[in-house]
Amino acid sequence: MANIVQFENVGLRYGTGPETLSDVSFALGSGAFYFLTGASGAGKTSLLRLLYLAQRPSRGIIRLFGEDTVMLPRDRLPGFRRRIGVVFQDFRLVPHLSAWDNVALPLRVAGVPEAQVEQPVHEMLAWVGLADRARAKPATLSGGEQQRVAIARAVIGRPEMLVADEPTGNVDPDMAERLLHLFDSLNRLGTTVVVATHDLHLLSRIPDAIMMRLDKGRLLDPTGSLRYPPPDRARS
Repeated sequence: MANIVQFENVGLRYGTGPETLSDVSFALGSGAFYFLTGASGAGKTSLLRLLYLAQRPSRGIIRLFGEDTVMLPRDRLPGFRRRIGVVFQDFRLVPHLSAWDNVALPLRVAGVPEAQVEQPVHEMLAWVGLADRARAKPATLSGGEQQRVAIARAVIGRPEMLVADEPTGNVDPDMAERLLHLFDSLNRLGTTVVVATHDLHLLSRIPDAIMMRLDKGRLLDPTGSLRYPPPDRARS
C-alpha cells in the first residue's frame, strides 16, 4: 500500500508560544481508514490543518501525493486542496447558498457540467437525510443538519483523501452510525479517510481502522508510549 501522506519530524508553533505539535512523524497509506484521537487541546485540529494544507509547519517535512508540500509554490496549492475533502468542526457553509448549492459547490468549482451536477447532489442529500431541506439556507438548519450538509459537500467529489474534524459531534447516535457508514463506503472506493474524534465508541464501528493518538502535541503508539521523539531523546 503506497503512502499518500508522510510527516517527518514535523513541529508546529503559533507565534512565539510553545510548540503545539512536536516531532510528529507518521505515514498514511493510500486507501486506509484512520481515527485520530486525543484529549481536548492535544493538537488534533492543528494536525488536520497541516493535512489539508491550511497551515504550514514550523519545521519538518510533509509529503502529500508524493510531493513536498512545504516547498510547494502557492499557486499549486488550490489544485492539491481540490483532491482533499474537509469536514470542518464549525461547518463553514456559505450562508447565502441553499443546502443544495453548498453541496454542489465542489463540483461547480471543479468545472463539472451543470447537467451532471443535479443527480449526485440529490443523491447525496438523500443519503444524509436532507432531501426535504435542499432549498433551506444554513441559518434555518439545526446544528446537526448543517453538519450533514458539510459532510455531503466534503464527500460529493469523491476526494482522494477525506479529513473530518469531529464529524459526528452534532448528530444523534443513529445519524452518527449512518455518517460513519458513508465514510466507510467512500473508503472502500479507495479514499483515504482521517476522522478526528474524542468519542472512543466510534472506533469499534470500523474494524479495520487504524488509531492514531495525540497527547500534548506528540504522537503515541498503540501502547500509549511516545512514538516520537526517538527513545534516546525521550529519556533525556
